[in-house]
Amino acid sequence: MSEYKYKRVLLKLSGEALMGSKEFGIDASMLEHIARDIKPAHESGIDIAVVVGGGNIFRGLTGAAAGMDRAQADNMGMLATVINALSLQDTFEKAGMDCRVMSAIEMHSVAETYIRRRAIRHLEKGRITIFAAGTGNPYFTTDTAAALRACEIGADILMKATKVDGIYDRDPVVYPDAKKFNEISYTEVLRRDLKVMDSTATALCHDNHMPIMVFSLDTEDVFDRALRGEPVGSIVVEEDKQ
Repeated sequence: MSEYKYKRVLLKLSGEALMGSKEFGIDASMLEHIARDIKPAHESGIDIAVVVGGGNIFRGLTGAAAGMDRAQADNMGMLATVINALSLQDTFEKAGMDCRVMSAIEMHSVAETYIRRRAIRHLEKGRITIFAAGTGNPYFTTDTAAALRACEIGADILMKATKVDGIYDRDPVVYPDAKKFNEISYTEVLRRDLKVMDSTATALCHDNHMPIMVFSLDTEDVFDRALRGEPVGSIVVEEDKQ
């Protein structure tokens, strides 16, 4: 474990990342890819927590935009994250990694209810701990849930795995000349409205000195390399650390 720069990490996975090449739902090969990527670090004793989104199944904002009550739509989105969390748990366990799912919404028959001290104990015992159902409250994204849980468990860093290989000044898919930031401050992210995470999540990380790393899932061994402190993706830090 001494080779690793970070000893406890929270990995944020978007629901869309679980789709792989599909247009909806869960791609089993993508789950297996994620499991392969995190297994070396898990076997080396790194504490790994995961927050997963639900956009591959249902996104609350989309439902609200279509005329649904926002709170009801967000509740549906939180339930979608539980489906994703259970699918990840099944894949991780089949790969030989002990895993627990903890839900912010009580559903005793499928997941443990989130309790901070119990979550930390799972991590200390070498169990990958997946936090589902966001914060348990509507109007808060899973980005904010990831920032909150990272702070609660005392993570060394919040790592956000996306389909883009870092933070850009504008959408690199639309603008081929978009500039990539290897390192950027929280203030600059908020000032430029860069959508690294939502503003609530970014501000929470800023206030609690929680660094954010953004990288692409498409590269093999990227999670392991990121944990070792290798320059993958982009990192958000405080101004005086730039």
